Amino acid sequence: MLLKSLFSDNMATILVTGGTGLVGQALTRQLTNMGYYCIVMSRKPRPATNGIRYAVWNPDAGTMDEASLQEADYIIHLAGAGVADQRWTAARKKEIRDSRVKSGELLVKKLTTVPHKIRAVISASAIGWYGADPEIPNPQPFTEEAPPDTAFLGDTCFRWEESLQPITEMPVRLVKLRIGIVLSMDGGALREFIKPLRFGVATVLGSGKQMVSWIHIDDLVNMFVFAITNVKAEGVYNATAPTPVSNKELILTLAKSRKGFYLPVPVPAFILKIMMGEMSIEVLKSATVSSSKIQQAGFTFRYPGIREALAKEAQYR
Repeated sequence: MLLKSLFSDNMATILVTGGTGLVGQALTRQLTNMGYYCIVMSRKPRPATNGIRYAVWNPDAGTMDEASLQEADYIIHLAGAGVADQRWTAARKKEIRDSRVKSGELLVKKLTTVPHKIRAVISASAIGWYGADPEIPNPQPFTEEAPPDTAFLGDTCFRWEESLQPITEMPVRLVKLRIGIVLSMDGGALREFIKPLRFGVATVLGSGKQMVSWIHIDDLVNMFVFAITNVKAEGVYNATAPTPVSNKELILTLAKSRKGFYLPVPVPAFILKIMMGEMSIEVLKSATVSSSKIQQAGFTFRYPGIREALAKEAQYR
């Protein structure tokens, strides 16, 4: 408990699953800077570092450090195998789904059986919940009330969210953030987009017309903090910027934000299908997602437009 004594007694303890990923690292860094005490759940024991303590859990085995749960005031649930890390074989798809569903079920089980003082659970979800735009441009962007898509990611997001639904029967506030494409130079899609630009090639995927619903990493981190501190926040919110852009606009704006020559090069859909298999469906899918609900709840975006967002990341290159 020595680490905790370094923090204000008035600040809460936050249990974070998936805290070692792209979003988790940025979020725990922000939370500790604000004075919160973070406990990150990990499959392997790790020494405490940078004001963060690590505790062991294993969703496959249905086990977790119950003392850490009892210590926490909030849970931020980010755990899940990376969707774009590997080709979607049957085994990988099962891992993607199970890593989300089993971890959610474990949290619900422990919240049901272990005495605790959890005030709220803030969980990640994804805009993979939604299907494709019926037309481009889509005059009616997807809102939180839209039904889940029947494809793999839509079904995965549905099961992911459903695994946590029993929490609504507890005196615990539940918030689910359906996250769009996260823009960060520390990893994820943006780093992949940057790679060909280093050789002067701006790769436009497919027709380039498909809409990309994105969010800057800083806004996403702030949205999790908003969900913790705003006691009226409850239910599902889309975690996407107010201005979705086409794939072509995203890539060319990114190219223009960098110094030097670039040549736009379209990558035909059939090549993406050969290279990526079933995952190419999501890369080529157009999904225009609304951020109105979270804005109406009082959240303000620091980077509402793609130019501001990419300019912010440009300073790190």
